[in-house]
Amino acid sequence: MRQWQGYRNGINLGGWLSQCDICDRKHLDSFIQEADIQQIAKMGFDHVRIPIDYRLFETEDGNPKEDGFRYLDRLLEWCNSYGLHMLIDVRETYGYTYDPEKREVERMRFFYSAEMQHRFQRLWMRVAGRYAQYFGTVAFELLDEVVPEEVSEAWNETVRDVLTVIRQVAPRSWVVIGGVRYSCVKTVALLDVPFDEHIVYSFHCFEPFAFTHQKAYWFGRMPFDYQMGYPDSIERYREKSSVFPYEVAGMIYDPFGGNMGPHYFEQLFQTAVRNADADHVPLYCGAYGVIDRAPSEDALRWFRDISDVFERYRIGRALWNYKGKDFGLVSGALSEAGDELAEILGK
Repeated sequence: MRQWQGYRNGINLGGWLSQCDICDRKHLDSFIQEADIQQIAKMGFDHVRIPIDYRLFETEDGNPKEDGFRYLDRLLEWCNSYGLHMLIDVRETYGYTYDPEKREVERMRFFYSAEMQHRFQRLWMRVAGRYAQYFGTVAFELLDEVVPEEVSEAWNETVRDVLTVIRQVAPRSWVVIGGVRYSCVKTVALLDVPFDEHIVYSFHCFEPFAFTHQKAYWFGRMPFDYQMGYPDSIERYREKSSVFPYEVAGMIYDPFGGNMGPHYFEQLFQTAVRNADADHVPLYCGAYGVIDRAPSEDALRWFRDISDVFERYRIGRALWNYKGKDFGLVSGALSEAGDELAEILGK
């Protein structure tokens, strides 16, 4: 399968230009600084994935704003200084959010509203046009975590239209496209977009959810004292997953054999690998990781297993997350794993 050059092993900068509790000037100026990018390069990563929210790039009525671009421009300078590539990922756009807690947003409407689709296209026209000249080092991800599975055909149409717009201003830039159901790896097979020699198929992997999200306080159905180790039997994970809704835990119920380990991820990724290989496009995991409340020794085993499979199938990836968001590499319990985790991630 094709390897995506320059995007083999990266890390997310979530919580900076997206998912910030208070997105004021103080936060934006301090959360990620040049020293962080220098450290990321020293740890052996080759790129950063930067989720962004539209509110930093346009007003609520659609007029352009320079606020977000100033931070992306500065990040680009730092990445160039330390030899890192960038992937700009739209996390939220006007009319759409992945976040189920934002009940005021009717997510389904976005995929069928001509007004919202045009807003989305204009946003990408500005972003892609601004960074098109850096096609070798800056890539674009259309939309992070499309949630409803029933919009898969509408999402394909959105992708075709936005890709056409981007190609008007950025004909050689890489464009990353994920499937529905929170970028589930199984939904890569539902992507149906025209061939383009600079597109990448993407998915996210936090499997098994019962392990990677244990004690996730923000998840409504998570018991306070919930705990799960790694590895364990598939049957045990299915038993422990019964408290979670299917859309986040459903893949553990697929017909996998044996206990948890590298072969689980091999089976999990097979359909996506076949589709990417048949379409002659690279495959990329835009977010994967373990919550900082999991036992560190178990987390290290999980990282080792999934990293081995990424390498075997030449799947590029970006760890979630560099700092904060309960998955932080340098700010949470995982930082205590130190050199051993860095060796697993950077190999």
